[in-house]
Amino acid sequence: MKKIKAILILLVGALVLPSMVLAITVQSMAENIKNVVWDVAVVVVVIFWIFTGVLFLVALGSPEKVGTAKKALVAAIVGTIIVVLASSALSVVANAIGA
Repeated sequence: MKKIKAILILLVGALVLPSMVLAITVQSMAENIKNVVWDVAVVVVVIFWIFTGVLFLVALGSPEKVGTAKKALVAAIVGTIIVVLASSALSVVANAIGA
């Protein structure tokens, strides 16, 4: 699990660092970072949904496997809601500070 977290941190860092370096202003840097994080989050959410679908297909009626698939479905729904709310929150904060 620690390996996966380290890989994800390095991946996000590798994607965000060029956006920070190439930005001219702080506002454009924040916008670039938001775009990169949004793109990565959308890809992760789509992968979770596909994984959940595969779990349901593989379950074949087995109560244990269906239970695991249901947990994955709840996690995918919650993850999707978090990503959408985070994006909305960024927009609300940007409008509140007048950016």
